[in-house]
Parts: sequence; C-alpha cells; structure tokens
Amino acid sequence: MNRETIKQIMQSEGILPQSKFGQNFLCDEEIIQRIVGLCEIKKEDTVIEIGPGLGSITVPISELAVRFYAYEIDNGLADYLSSNLTNVTVINRDFLKVDNSEKHEADVVVSNIPYYVMTDIMKKLFGEYSRARKMVFMVEDEAIARIDCGPNSKQYGPLAILCSLYGEYRYEFKVPYTAFVPQPRTTSAVISFTRGESADILSDGFVKFLNACFAMRRKMLRKNLSSVASAEAVDEAFSRLGISGTARAEELTPAQFAELYLKL
Repeated sequence: MNRETIKQIMQSEGILPQSKFGQNFLCDEEIIQRIVGLCEIKKEDTVIEIGPGLGSITVPISELAVRFYAYEIDNGLADYLSSNLTNVTVINRDFLKVDNSEKHEADVVVSNIPYYVMTDIMKKLFGEYSRARKMVFMVEDEAIARIDCGPNSKQYGPLAILCSLYGEYRYEFKVPYTAFVPQPRTTSAVISFTRGESADILSDGFVKFLNACFAMRRKMLRKNLSSVASAEAVDEAFSRLGISGTARAEELTPAQFAELYLKL
C-alpha cells in the first residue's frame, strides 16, 4: 500500500488514527516488501501479526501463508480488515490479554509494534510463542538500546535476556518517519530474530522469573529471589553455579539466568 491508497481508505472508511493505540500506518511499498521477505514464510506456515492496522503488511503475507491470525485492538480497523480480507482470521482483541485458551501456535510472528507497549508485547511473545522459528518487528529506533545490550549496562534487563536467549538477532534497517501516515516524531527500525536451541528455556514461567530477578535492581539478586524460592535453595543454586552471594541481577549473563532458573 502506498500513501495515496492509505489516505483513500481512511477517507472512505472514516478511519482516524488513534494516538492512544500508537497508530501510524506504513505506506512505503519497498519497505513493506522487505519486511515480508524477512519473514521467510513457507506455504504451510501459521503466521500471527500483532497490530495489522490497515493491512499494509497483512495483505501481502495473506497471499503466502495457509493460516494467518491478525490481532487488532481497534474495533473499526478490525471490522475493516474482516470485511476486506477473506483469508485472514482477524481477532478483535488486545493481544496482551490473550490467554492460552485463545492462543494459536505460530511459525512466524510479525508486528509493527505500538511503541508504548513494545516491551510487554515482546515479553509475551518470547514467553508464550517461543516455538516460532522467526520473529520480525518494527520498533522505535531508540528502543534498540533495551534490546541489544549486555550485563552491567543501564538498559540490561528481562527484555534483553529474552532476546539473547531466543536466538540470532539482526538489526535490519532504519525506517524514516516519512514512511508512515500519519508521520511519527521518531525514526523506526526493523529487527529480526531467528530461533536457536537456547530458546527451549523460554516460557511464561521464565519471564516471571526474570521479572522477579529485576524487581528491585539495587538489591542483591538473592533478596529478589526470596519470592521465587527459599533462601537455602537460592544459596545452594548460587554455590553450584559459582554466583556470588552479593551479585545483582544486572551482573549475570543470559546463560547464567537460564541455568539458575533450571536449578530453582
């Protein structure tokens, strides 16, 4: 979809972008095709998309995948997509509120993630959809600092650990604000993840474990873990893994968090 098509749809359907949902519709056809290509979709794949908007990415992907589920929180956009896309199951739902009874396993995940919920959506995806072999996201370029960082850095936390353990991360390319209608005030970036063996540890339980570990960053890790296991169990795990009793969460590597979770 190009800029004129997006504007025509908005005018004919009476659609106004909702700032509360962080809606900016992608309208650069070259970028759209690059994102679709990065998904590496096979004909037998199940694909899920979060925040399809007006379908800029949805339409070309729908021609490739057998099973395609698109989660759209906006009632008007969900109605529009349902009426115009026959080979996509549009789910009018806040993706963050989708539980296991509503979950569809996916081979590929793609999303132009609303920036205000980026961390929450990515945590949910890595925790509950970690069997997917490929994930492709568009995020705010400034947010990359929370994704691509290591221990002992200010931005290091559960999100960076999940991203690291899921598999191979690639910063693909920047997306200028001019590629959207309406134009956001920030530059975006497309990133991709390819699943690796270390993703086997990922689960909703592991995400909750990481959240507990970083609940109070200034406190020692063993104190944060008091809500997870007994002091004796924590001390034994630390001893077996060679972790200092005074260590803080920000000092451990992603691999150490995986080992600690298994021990506890």
